[in-house]
Parts: sequence; structure tokens; C-alpha cells
Amino acid sequence: MTPHTQARIDRLDRLANNLDSRYRLPLTNIRFGWDAILGLVPGIGDIAALAPAAYIWLEAHRMGASKGVKLRMAGNTGLDWLIGSVPIVGDILDVGLRANRRNVDLLRSHLEKQGSLNHASDTTDRFQSSDLPKHRKNAA
Repeated sequence: MTPHTQARIDRLDRLANNLDSRYRLPLTNIRFGWDAILGLVPGIGDIAALAPAAYIWLEAHRMGASKGVKLRMAGNTGLDWLIGSVPIVGDILDVGLRANRRNVDLLRSHLEKQGSLNHASDTTDRFQSSDLPKHRKNAA
């Protein structure tokens, strides 16, 4: 993996950690994050948790994840939303699912496999002007 790709993965790791396992219940090994906390807010909590999950998926798309990987990531996110939408029981089960962690791990695995195949000639992931947001592309 290039340093740029590694930095992007590290950023997604931090986000997934904050969403899925940032905090630990005292005297247990149960970890939870902002995804579970947001899920406790009736009506909008689980929907609000979709935004960072969508960002992880979008970054995977930008980094060249295959359709299969993106489908699995969307499935994890959809399952997380579906389970989390069930009051109380869903919120408890949501803590164990850790969909954001799974999605970043899927992306990392995919990129490592891709990198091991093209390690010597890996030029596909270097920063390019197409990585800039649309509104800044013309200024560059």
C-alpha cells in the first residue's frame, strides 16, 4: 500500500473505532461507540449513524474497491441499520455487530490483496487531480 492509501485507511480506522468501539463498559469487555449511542435516540438516531457509514463506503469507492466489496459493505451497513431500528433489543445487538469496523477491515483486505498483486507497479492509488472535490478541481 502506498503511504497515501495507508493514511486514508488509518483515518477510516479511527472513524470506525469511534463509531463501534470507542468506549468500554466498566468491569466488562463490552465495547461500544457513537453508533450505539446515536441509536438510542428514537427515530433519528439510526438514520444519523448512516452518514459516517456512507462516508466509509464512499471512501472505499474512491479507493477502487470492487463491486463485491462495496456490496458486502452496503449489506453490513443495511443490517446494522435494520437491527438497530428495533427498540432496545436492536440497540443491544447493534453493539456486537460493529458494521463500520467490518467495512474498514473488508476494504483493508481488498487493498492488501490488490497491492500484493501489483506491488512493484502500484501507481493506481497515488493522489490525482480526480481525487479533489469537484469545486476545487478547476482551481487546481
